[in-house]
Amino acid sequence: MTTAPVTDPNAVDRAYPPVAWFSTAALCLVITGGIILASYAPRVAPRSVTVTLLVGGLVLLASSVTMLLRLKEFSWSTFVKVYKWAQLAYLVTAGMIEFAFVHDHTRGPSLLIVSLMLVVFAVSVPINIAFTTARYANPD
Repeated sequence: MTTAPVTDPNAVDRAYPPVAWFSTAALCLVITGGIILASYAPRVAPRSVTVTLLVGGLVLLASSVTMLLRLKEFSWSTFVKVYKWAQLAYLVTAGMIEFAFVHDHTRGPSLLIVSLMLVVFAVSVPINIAFTTARYANPD
């Protein structure tokens, strides 16, 4: 005996672009690059690999933000409320990680690369959290 699926008339079922997927992919690339950089410390890591991962992460994050900004029917008030608190938490986390690299005497291009990777980290996770929350809220 089969039953018909129960549908909730209040359920939010809107089609959204893959904002969270792109943001997560950007995060994966920079985490991989960060692991590579950390594994070589205090030696110099292969910059071609880490820069490629960083550029890929930046492109994916920029694509994610572009898709997000093009949304019309979206709960922007919920997004902003969640994003600002998540952003604060991840800025503190990124700052602590940056401090660890500086304390371990990471200098020059390696420090620049890891700093830019931390920027991607500190922006992509709050976007994921806020987007996932706001997509199920009623649009403004």
